[in-house]
This record gives sequence, C-alpha cells and structure tokens, in this order.
Amino acid sequence: MTTQMIIALAITVFMIILIMRDKLPFGVPPLIACLLLVVTGVADIKLAFGGFANSTIMMLAAFMAIIAALQKTSFITTFKAAIFNMAKKGGFKAYTLLIVVVMVGTSFFGMGSTAYYVLVIGLLSALPDSKALAPSKVLMPAGFAANHPIAPFNTALQYGVTVAVLEAAGAATSIDLVSFSIVQLIVSLGFLAWCLASYKMLPEHPIASATTDDNPLAQTESALTKNQELVTYLSFALAVAGMIAQSYIGDAGYAITGLAVLPIFLARVLDFNEIRMAISAPIILMSAGVIGVADALGSTGLTEMVGKSVAEMLGSDVNPFLLVFTFCILTSLLATLTGSTIGTVYVFAPLAIATCLQLGFNPIAAATAIVISGWCGHFLPVDGMPALIMGTGKYTMIEFWKFTVPQYFIRLLALTAGALILFPV
Repeated sequence: MTTQMIIALAITVFMIILIMRDKLPFGVPPLIACLLLVVTGVADIKLAFGGFANSTIMMLAAFMAIIAALQKTSFITTFKAAIFNMAKKGGFKAYTLLIVVVMVGTSFFGMGSTAYYVLVIGLLSALPDSKALAPSKVLMPAGFAANHPIAPFNTALQYGVTVAVLEAAGAATSIDLVSFSIVQLIVSLGFLAWCLASYKMLPEHPIASATTDDNPLAQTESALTKNQELVTYLSFALAVAGMIAQSYIGDAGYAITGLAVLPIFLARVLDFNEIRMAISAPIILMSAGVIGVADALGSTGLTEMVGKSVAEMLGSDVNPFLLVFTFCILTSLLATLTGSTIGTVYVFAPLAIATCLQLGFNPIAAATAIVISGWCGHFLPVDGMPALIMGTGKYTMIEFWKFTVPQYFIRLLALTAGALILFPV
C-alpha cells in the first residue's frame, strides 16, 4: 500500500467512526473527511468536493423539494382515513389491506423516508385496541411496510446512489430505471409474502398510547388549493418522467427533474426558503460528501487493489449469487450497526464493483443489490425505524426478532435473485 492509500483509508475509517458515534449533525462527517483529503494532499478540492457537482446529487436535491410539496397534499388525509377505517374492520383481510395501503404510500415517498415512517407508526399506535385486530399485531409489519414500495416508481434516492457508486468506482454505465424498479418490487413482494405468512405468530398485547378516543384524522386537511395540488402531482409525474428519460437523453433527464420544482414554486406550494431547506437536506450533504471520499479512494488505487485481493481470494469460479449475497449481508449489517445507510453503501459498493470488474462480471447487479440492501437491515432496534417500532409496539426482543430476522434473510435473498435476474452478469 502506498502512503496515499494509507492516508485515504485512515480518513475513511475516521469518517465512519464519526458517523457511528452520532455526536455530529448528520452529513458533517463526510464534509470533514473531504477537507482532510485536501489538507493531506490525497485529493484536490475539485475531486474531494466533486460530489456537490454530481448530476445524480443535483437530481436528488430537486426531488427532495418535490417530496416536501407532496407531503402537503390531500393524499396524506386520504391515507390516514384509509388506515383508520380498515383497522376498525379487523381480521386477516384488514391486516393485509393495511400493509398494502402503507406500501402504496411508500411508493410515493420512497424507501427510507423518515417523515413517512414516523407518520405511519404514529397512526398505527393510535388505533383502538380491538380483539379483531390488535394494534400490536399490525404495527410491526405495517411499520416496516413504510420501507417497501409496492409500486416502486419513486426510486430517486436508491437509483441515484447506484449510478453514483458505479461512477465513483470507474464503472459508469447506463442503468435501466424500469429494471431497477422491478428489483425493488421483487424485494417488496418477498416482504409482503413474509408478512402474510407470519400473521398468526405476531403478538397480541395492549399498546399504552392506543385509546378509542384518539382521532388520527384530526388536523389532516390539506392547506393547498385544488390547483396547487394538481400542480404538485404534475410536477411529481414530470420529475419521474425525467428520471426515466435519463437512460436515453443523459443528464438532460436530471435537469427535467430540477425544472419540475419550478411549477411548485410559481404556484406557491413551497416558498423559496422551504425549497432551499429541502435541497440542502442533511441526506444531500451526506451523499455529496461521501462521493468525494469514494472518488479519492479510487484515485489512490485502493479500491482496485481491494477488488483484486477479494477476487483472488474468491477465485475465478465464484458463484455470482454468493458474491452479491455476501456483500449485501456485509452492507446491511454495518448499515444497521452504524445507523448510516448512505455512508456504508459508499464504502462497500465500490469494493464489490471493483471485485466484479476483476472477475469479469457485469457490476450493475452487485451495485443495485448492495445499494438497496442498505435499507434492508432492521433486525436490531438500533436505528430510527426499528427502534421506533419496537418501542411504540411494546415488543420484547424475542417478539421483535421472530419477525425481523426471517424478514432480513428473505429480503436479501429476494434482492440478490432479483438483481441477478434483471441485470445478468
């Protein structure tokens, strides 16, 4: 290893430690790492902070504003009413419909949306205690459903990160957005199958916050006019169309996503300050920062060296399924333990991509699976969503693991299979 490799690796480890300790605001550790890369001479400013000019990051930032606007629409009101009315009916049918409705909502807000899963879990915790369908029986599967889109047309974050890690690893290539979305659909269907199979084993016990007097429909009316809502929905559709078109027209597709924010501003759905806050969200700072770190690792030759080492260890006849599945476990495990999905993905994905290139495999399947796997942990209550679900539902560790451990492996198996089917190596 060269001196630059050692310094770059040390800075990366330091960044990961800062992320794990969670003492600094989200998004700050990668910025510190980028500055250290410049100060130590590993990278110049253009390389270290290149993530902020990355086309994928620009697209993600614009989409964050559109999602902020979507949260103001009457869709939320309708969603809340649907959940409350179905829960009152009780039984397996209502249980299934609740999970599917949450998954439909996830399709709009995307995987990993903090605002959305907090909303869902809050609503479910307010369901009246009923023998027909105890809140504890539905809160865990429906809570995790907030991470599984049943109609995955909003894949902006995961798709963008996948494109970015391929570029960072020197394997820039076009990824079909439709095929990428189908991989997510396969994961969601695997999750749904497990939810249906586990219905009878889910615990039934009271949830302290659930009372019959709670009204989850209070204060949910949209503040937008009908014209403003129409503009918001059309802007969302235009943004998605831009992302789909990117595979054919290049960066202009991402620019369309950015232009889709303009009608929202002109219609006064969001003012300038709201848009500014959305496009500079901590997740954008985190994503842009770690791209610079990944690029620096690649420029020193460290990523390629690790890829060669792993390839030599595995041998030339390694099964692609085993290779991708192993990296998915490593990524999801560390993402769960650190609580930093994006940071972990940007560490492992370039290594897996480099390994695939050394073995002569098409790296798209590995990149797709590893990026999505970052959102497929949740078997330990150490991150936001699983911790909130376990605490709100008053689950014991055994009750929690009986559902989440099988869920973990089912999703990763479905993810690996789906990625290799849609993107053959």
